[in-house]
Amino acid sequence: MDDIKREKYYDLLEKISDYTCRVKTFDREKFVGLLSEFCELFHLAKGVTEFYTNPRHEQEGNGEILIDYDNGRGEVEILKNRIVTPAYAVIIGTLYMAKDEKPLDDEELEKVDIVLRLVLSLVARNRLQNTMYKFAYYDDDNYPNLRYFMQNIERINNINNLKGYVAVCFNLKHFSIINQDIGKENGDIVLRNYFNLLNEAVGENGIVCRMGGDNFVMLFENYLSDHIFKLLSGVPVSYDEESGNTKRVIVSARVGAFVIPEDFEVSNPGKIMERIYPALQMAKQMDISPVFYDKKLSSGRERVMQVRKRFAEAIASDEIHAYYQPKVNVYTGEIVGAEALCRWISGGKMVMPMEFIPVLEMNMDICRLDFHMLELVCRDIRRWLDEGKKSVRISVNFSRKHLIDVDLTTHILEIIDRYNVPHDCIEVELTETTTDVEFKDLKRIVKCLQQEGIYTSVDDFGNGFSSLNLIRSIPWDVLKVDRSLLPVEDDDETSTTEKIYKSIVSMAHDIGINCITEGVETMKQIEILRNNNCSIAQGFFFDRPLPVEEFEKRFEDNKYIDLIS
Repeated sequence: MDDIKREKYYDLLEKISDYTCRVKTFDREKFVGLLSEFCELFHLAKGVTEFYTNPRHEQEGNGEILIDYDNGRGEVEILKNRIVTPAYAVIIGTLYMAKDEKPLDDEELEKVDIVLRLVLSLVARNRLQNTMYKFAYYDDDNYPNLRYFMQNIERINNINNLKGYVAVCFNLKHFSIINQDIGKENGDIVLRNYFNLLNEAVGENGIVCRMGGDNFVMLFENYLSDHIFKLLSGVPVSYDEESGNTKRVIVSARVGAFVIPEDFEVSNPGKIMERIYPALQMAKQMDISPVFYDKKLSSGRERVMQVRKRFAEAIASDEIHAYYQPKVNVYTGEIVGAEALCRWISGGKMVMPMEFIPVLEMNMDICRLDFHMLELVCRDIRRWLDEGKKSVRISVNFSRKHLIDVDLTTHILEIIDRYNVPHDCIEVELTETTTDVEFKDLKRIVKCLQQEGIYTSVDDFGNGFSSLNLIRSIPWDVLKVDRSLLPVEDDDETSTTEKIYKSIVSMAHDIGINCITEGVETMKQIEILRNNNCSIAQGFFFDRPLPVEEFEKRFEDNKYIDLIS
C-alpha cells in the first residue's frame, strides 16, 4: 500500500468517521459519495449492509438490505462482519470484489475492515433509532398506538389549535364473533382492511390509532364527519380475495365523539381523551351510536365517580342488603328456593338498582358486589341452619366479568366453606343477555362449580341472541325462562308465544335441565306453567323481593298454598 493511497485512505477515514458521529446534520447522499470513493480506492465492487431486529428475523430473511455501492462486478466475497447488539438486533456488512481483481494485502484488508465497522455502527444507530421509534409509537401488529395519537394531537394543536376537528373513540361491535366465524387469520385481514379504509377517509390531516384489541381513536376534520360516521355505523369489509371469491363481513362500531369547539384550549392531549372515552362508555351502556360529549355527559361522569365512591362506603357500613324473591312450586305452593337480589339502603332510602348496577358494571366493582352478596346469603343460610330452620337453595347472580378470573371457583368456595354452608344450598346465576360470549371460559366455570356440588343456572333465557348455543354447549343445572317468552293476557301473539314457551320447556326437560319461569304475574300464567310441566315459578304473582325477615316469615307460614289452590 503506497503512501498516496494511504494518505487518501486516512482523509476518507476522517470524513467517514465525522459522518458517523452526526445525527441532525447527517447527509446520506454525501455519505454514500464518500463510501463510493472508498470502494474505488480499494477496488471494491459492491458493499451490502443488512439489519434484522432479532436473530429469528435474520433466519427468516425478514429485515432491511441496503446496497450503497455496486459497479456490477461484485463476484467474490472478501470480508463479512456480523454484529449482535445488546438488544439482540443483528447487523451484517459484506464486501465484494471482481474475481479478476488483485486481492487486498493484510494491511489493506485491515483498513477496509475498520471502515466496514464504522459503517455498521452507523447502520446500527440509525436502524435502532427507527426500531425504538416503532416500539414507542406502534403496537405489535404495526398499528399506530395511543402514544402516537397523543403526540400528533399536540402537533396539530400547535398548528391550528384543533379548530374544526372531531375526536372519536370507537369500539368494534362483536369482533370476537367475527374471529370465531371466519377464523383469527381472516379476522386480522378484516381488521387491517377496515383500519386502512378509515385511514384513507381521514386523509393526511387526520389520525387513526389503535388503543388495543378492537378499540381505536381517531381525529379528523369536521367536514368529513358524514362520511366517517357512515363508515363507523357499518360497512362491508372484504377478506380472502386470493381465492378468487371475495368474502365480506359487516364491521360496525360503538362511537364516542367530541366536536372540538373553536374556543377549546388543549393544555394536554389527555383533555381530549377525558371527553371521548366517557362518550364511548355511554354508547356501550345505552347501545346507541354515536354519542357526542356535552356538559350533561360530564355531569354523568361525575355521578359515576360519586356512585363508585359511595359504593365502597356502602360495603363498609353494611348498607348493602340481600332481599329474597321466592321460587314457588306451582302445584303445591311450597317455597322451593329464592333468588338473592341486591338492595342498597342509605339513610332510610333505597338506592334503585338502575342507579348503581350499570355503573358497577363499567369496571370490576360489580364482581366485588357479587362476592359480597354471596357472603350475605351464606351468612343467612348458616343462621337458618344453626336455628334449626329448614333451608332452600338460594341463587346468586354473577356478572360475566368474572369470566376473566381463572380462580373463580376457588374464590366462591372460599366464601361458602368459611360459613360451612352445604354446597347444594347455593346456585350461581349467569345472565344470557350478552351476545359476545366466551363459551370456553363459561363452560369451564360451570363444570368446575358442578364438580363441587354447586348448582348453576342460565338467567333470562330467550332475552339474548345466543340462547340455543348456550344450552347446547354448557351443561347447566337450571334454565330460567325470561318473562318475554311467557304468554300474557290480551295479547294477539299469545298463541305463538305459548308454542315457543312449550317447546323451550320440553327441550330443557329432554336434555335434563330443570326449568324456572320468571316474571309470573297472573293465575292464567300459573296454569300455562302447569300445562307445560314447568313446576317452578318466580314473580310478582307470589311476591316482590323481600327483606330477609319477611322472607323467613313467608317460609314459615306457607303463605302461597292458598294463592294457587
